[in-house]
Amino acid sequence: MNHLLYYKKHVFFCINERSDGKQCCNDSGATNLQLYAKKRLKDLNLNGFGKTRINKSGCLNRCDEGPVLVVYPEGTWYTYIDEDDIDEIIDSDLIKNEIVNRLKI
Repeated sequence: MNHLLYYKKHVFFCINERSDGKQCCNDSGATNLQLYAKKRLKDLNLNGFGKTRINKSGCLNRCDEGPVLVVYPEGTWYTYIDEDDIDEIIDSDLIKNEIVNRLKI
């Protein structure tokens, strides 16, 4: 089995927290929205082998554009604000393979 194709899509949510007072993705609710995305994919039966994986990530060095997530293998970066944005990323990018231009960074 080719391990590089284990997941069709792999999504990393930056959930970094900073103690120095600088902006970080978790200040904007990244952890809760990552959990929301993970649950939504599970509810849609879109998670697991050959499908999509939602992961937490440490700092992705784009906090000033955050909160951020990145979708691989394409390497598409998004920012988001709420569950509606996450739903749009799931429905468009993860399901239909269509980039959400208004959220792309």
